[in-house]
Amino acid sequence: MPRRSLSLPRPPSLLQCSTAAMLLPLLSLAFGAALSAAEILSLSQLNWTVQNQEGLIKVPAQVPSQVHLDLKNANVITEPLLGINDFTERWIVTDPAWIYTADLAPVLNQYAQGMNSSKALLVFYGLDTVATITVAGHPLAWVNNQFQEYVYDVSEYLASPLDNDTTLTVSFESAYLYGLNVSTRPDVESQIAIDFEWPGVREFVRKISSDFGWDWGPAFAPSGIFKPAYLIMLSEGVNSTALDSSPAAHPLLLSNAGGLFIEESSLEISKVGQTPIVRPDESADWVVNVTLALRSMHADPNPTLTVSVPELNVTSGPLSLASIPAASDASTFVSATFTIPSDVPQRWYPHNLGTPKLYNFTVTLSIAGLPPTSYTTRSGFRTVYLAQTPYSQEDVEQRGITPGDQWHFEVNGKTIYSMGSNVIPFDPFYSRISTDKVRWILESVVQSGQNMLRVWGGGIYQPSDELTGGYDFYSICDELGILVWSELGFSDASYPVNNFFLESIEREVRQNVRRVKKHPSNVQWAGGNEIEPALLLVNSTVGTLLPARYIDDFLLLFQDFLHDIVMQEQTSVAYTDCSTTNGVLSLDPYMLRLNNLTEGHIYGNAELYNYDSSQSFNYSTYPKARFVNEFGFHSMPSFYSWEEVLQSVDDFSFNSTVVMSRDHHPPALGLLWPNPLAPVGQGEMTVAVEQWLPTPSTSDSNQTFAQWCYSTQIFQSMYMMSEIAYYRRGSGRGENNLGALVWQLNDIWQGVSWSAIEYSGRWKVMQYGLSNIYSPVMIYPFWTPETETLEVAVTSDRWDTVTGTAQLTWYDWSGHALNTTSLAFSVPSLNSTTVFEAQGLDNVLPAGSKAEDVWMHLNLTAAADGQTVTHEQYFVPVSLANANLVDPQVKMTPGPDMTFTLSAQGGVAPFTWLDHPSGTVGYFADSTSGKPLNGFYLVPGMDRTVQFIQSVALSTVASPSPANFVVRSLWNNTHI
Repeated sequence: MPRRSLSLPRPPSLLQCSTAAMLLPLLSLAFGAALSAAEILSLSQLNWTVQNQEGLIKVPAQVPSQVHLDLKNANVITEPLLGINDFTERWIVTDPAWIYTADLAPVLNQYAQGMNSSKALLVFYGLDTVATITVAGHPLAWVNNQFQEYVYDVSEYLASPLDNDTTLTVSFESAYLYGLNVSTRPDVESQIAIDFEWPGVREFVRKISSDFGWDWGPAFAPSGIFKPAYLIMLSEGVNSTALDSSPAAHPLLLSNAGGLFIEESSLEISKVGQTPIVRPDESADWVVNVTLALRSMHADPNPTLTVSVPELNVTSGPLSLASIPAASDASTFVSATFTIPSDVPQRWYPHNLGTPKLYNFTVTLSIAGLPPTSYTTRSGFRTVYLAQTPYSQEDVEQRGITPGDQWHFEVNGKTIYSMGSNVIPFDPFYSRISTDKVRWILESVVQSGQNMLRVWGGGIYQPSDELTGGYDFYSICDELGILVWSELGFSDASYPVNNFFLESIEREVRQNVRRVKKHPSNVQWAGGNEIEPALLLVNSTVGTLLPARYIDDFLLLFQDFLHDIVMQEQTSVAYTDCSTTNGVLSLDPYMLRLNNLTEGHIYGNAELYNYDSSQSFNYSTYPKARFVNEFGFHSMPSFYSWEEVLQSVDDFSFNSTVVMSRDHHPPALGLLWPNPLAPVGQGEMTVAVEQWLPTPSTSDSNQTFAQWCYSTQIFQSMYMMSEIAYYRRGSGRGENNLGALVWQLNDIWQGVSWSAIEYSGRWKVMQYGLSNIYSPVMIYPFWTPETETLEVAVTSDRWDTVTGTAQLTWYDWSGHALNTTSLAFSVPSLNSTTVFEAQGLDNVLPAGSKAEDVWMHLNLTAAADGQTVTHEQYFVPVSLANANLVDPQVKMTPGPDMTFTLSAQGGVAPFTWLDHPSGTVGYFADSTSGKPLNGFYLVPGMDRTVQFIQSVALSTVASPSPANFVVRSLWNNTHI
């Protein structure tokens, strides 16, 4: 597969604008904090309006914001997530333009006083998406990429307003109509993409793909100045009032002191000689690189930069930089590097394997004519390596590894098991996402034992801080010790490869890779989501009818173009073309394997979606893979989440029109509403519950609906736990599986989805299931009904051998213990051990018992990393739909500090579940161990006490009454 030239013909301009303007998509959101009015003005401090093209609607607006939110705040529309507003508010998307305007008169007056010695920069950290920018009557730029940062020198425009125009205007075109215009041009080649809702456009528009619809969310296709934006005044003099001996908390804030603006700042820590395709030398010195994009009012042929790490008492001393011109109309990149001995810093680890140690790095710039200025940024010392090369013959023969390629991560020289989930956008409207909400979800990740998140490529490049991104993501992952698999903004489509498109995405990718590389949490860049397998599937299905250009263009973009950009911008993490992928034939040069497969070998990574619930627990349907980066099954949100959006009592039904309208699986493939394919997705959940659980049906319609919601979550959790257990056990089998990332972590709205956490932050049953199955040492019953074989395995992700005792206890549904077996075990590093195996029901069940009448409680106690680890699981030899359950007569007794003691007065209560009241966000934890606990088997005589751990920041009810907490179990599916 030879690498291809990028000298492609350039199409005519889509609008009358310069090439530079095309490359400068404008992203604009104002930061709410009051900064120094003299040097840095947040555009949030201006008075804004937004109006449609005809001027029939004109209302006050905010920055950062998006049109839907400003219309909601002005009572033109109601909350977009209510009811069927995703349908009724479509008119906002198709209005030709929405125009944001602010009066710059106060700024112009201030600027006129010092314009001879100052420059003005207009900084947008994000515009959504296609917009024309006008300053004081002067056309400034046309932009069309949501994922870029843009900086403009507007000094001349502020100095000479055209026709006394004192406004700043950002006029947003309809991204949908723009996409239609592009896609229908005669010189634009057609592409392959799934039309989830708004059809035929997302592959042509550099905007969040899921804004146009996805199978788990709405299609609001919003527009607006969605990230912080600033007007920065650079003066030749020094603002003495802004001088401070302490370093600034962010590079942007250095502009307060006068004549310097840092447009981009990056820091990368690696090992001497490290490249992403070779295991780093763990004994080598650390290399610290700082790269800055500067605009300075003062020229200096010999500037210097000093980097210090105060906690380590380490300083680089002055490091020489390339010369810096006096220029405000373009940035100058400068870079400096120094080394730190390997053993000086403490290493950063994911939270489940060590301490995520971070250090403050102080960067000081010395430029002639300016006082030394410093800022502080945080990072950590770690190495990450993605193993993708073939297993050796020795591995095959001595370890029993199935031939093929490796595909796993190594951190600080040690192989890890990656356990986690996939992140989608936190809200349909980026501008209202809060750090508090994101932090809660990320803390929930840690509480559930996950060590890795995959940032899905159909969403947004997640931000690094509030000042430029509106909320924080990566820095919180650094702090909490969460590994992040990052993806470029491409998903489930083929994409154009003309120069117009490539120039835009090159700037997009370079900016985001440079920004993210300081974060020790980041472990790789993938080119996009599911594109390689999708094209290979289409190619194998359509055969020779599919033009070869689709594969050729895919290789051009994802094998060559994006790979080279990412590798040029950083050296510490790997690039892979796609999630999912068959891996590589070669890393140098980078050549994809595609369908060059050898039968019986394992390559790349895998995913699984099987909606035939009769096969959900058939292990032969699970992939034998090195790493499984997506797998899932959909479920309903809770009754409490439905209360947030349903507006009629008639809507509270499993198959009501409104509920079904919020099931986008399978997708509508267009604009038909309600989704004509929703009955398929609803039916899959229905059949799953009916096959595996008591079918919800009571005389109370609200209870029945609530039990249906709860039951779909139970099945989802059971299925995902089964898959995760299977994949984790594979760490000790031929596939040597070393990664399982469930789809998906979070919700974007209140509707049917694959999530573990609902839109408000409320945990689903699966989130507690993940807390269980991602235990560092786990026990699990693998049941094969066709052969009546039960195999109980203990699996460990620890780096050292783990020893302990497993206990298997049979109970009847009245809660009587029938027999108990205690088994000692020892599990090697990253491995699995079978502790019990039996075949035939007579050898599996307690003597004289029927399968419908009994169940097994499995638990273990192990010594790992100097601590005691416990874990429990349950085995039912038949479907719970056929089990002879007994009325559990569950009693809930409130205690101090939001604790609740649960006892079963009758029989066993499978999947005992506590719900916290509306308006509260939190989770339940075992009062003794502190581990998350909910959805458990409650046995007579074995009371459980849990505590409600509340998020004060997200809860609208600060002090909920214990009387408003609800307990349910599967018994309530059929009984009041």
